[in-house]
Amino acid sequence: MRLAGKKAFVTGGGSGVGAVIATMLADAGAEVTICGRRAGPLEAVATHTNISATVADITDEATISDAIATCEPDIVVANAGASESAPFAKTELADFERMMHVNLTGTFLTLREGTKALHGKPWGRLIAIASTAGIKGYPYVAPYAAAKHGVVGMVKSVALELVRKGITVNAICPGFLDTEMTARSIANIVEKTGRSPEEARASLEATNPMHRLVPPEDVARAVLWLCGEGSDMVTGQCISVSGGET
Repeated sequence: MRLAGKKAFVTGGGSGVGAVIATMLADAGAEVTICGRRAGPLEAVATHTNISATVADITDEATISDAIATCEPDIVVANAGASESAPFAKTELADFERMMHVNLTGTFLTLREGTKALHGKPWGRLIAIASTAGIKGYPYVAPYAAAKHGVVGMVKSVALELVRKGITVNAICPGFLDTEMTARSIANIVEKTGRSPEEARASLEATNPMHRLVPPEDVARAVLWLCGEGSDMVTGQCISVSGGET
């Protein structure tokens, strides 16, 4: 129970890697608050003794501000995000703005409010779940990649501002995860290309030198490491969890 006495706030905690992160933090003794837009999935995760849920949209400034201030967290994990794909020439301005709003603006608001909540505390952790798309490019997801590159740049800048305050700021960059979001990407590939689900999944697995999707548990363990002993000197980093892809 190495995180006993700590409070954590995890966005997008109702499903996928966010739910796994929240559960592992709770198992380690932290008192965890998860947020998301859908009450049902949040409540299912919040059956864990150490997890509570609040409905909040990360792109709504007042709502996310109130949620984080109420939690008074020591650990903030900006995990919530969304992905869409389309050829660049067919990408509408509204598509681009939507990806930036959710993946970059939402992360900005989460980390900013987390910084406010940590003010005056001797220890704190701000962690953004970015993507290998924040390190490299992928075809057909230019707005998503642009947003995730923005997240990585923001993390590096904020880390330098907080470097002497006992607060570390890092990004974890997974490759394609074995989660619901990737399942939706596979379904999109099937719909647009006529490939079988197996072929579509294989095309995503092929981006990973291990030829497998990244287990969300590996991302959650990276979060736990950043919150544990021996990580105080790790800040401003972009930690790839991608089987050697980056």
